[in-house]
Amino acid sequence: MRVVITLECTSCGARNYISNKNKKNSPDRIEKKKYCPVERKVTLHREVK
Repeated sequence: MRVVITLECTSCGARNYISNKNKKNSPDRIEKKKYCPVERKVTLHREVK
C-alpha cells in the first residue's frame, strides 16, 4: 500500500524531496514544512503526482 511521492515547494516550484506514504491512512495530498535549498528557508512543500 505504500507509494513513492515527490514533495514540491509551493513558493518556488522546485521538487526537493522524495518520500513515501501509506495510501490507506492518508488518501489526500500531504503537506509538510521543509527546508528549501533554493530559497534557503523553511517553506511549505506539497505532494505532486
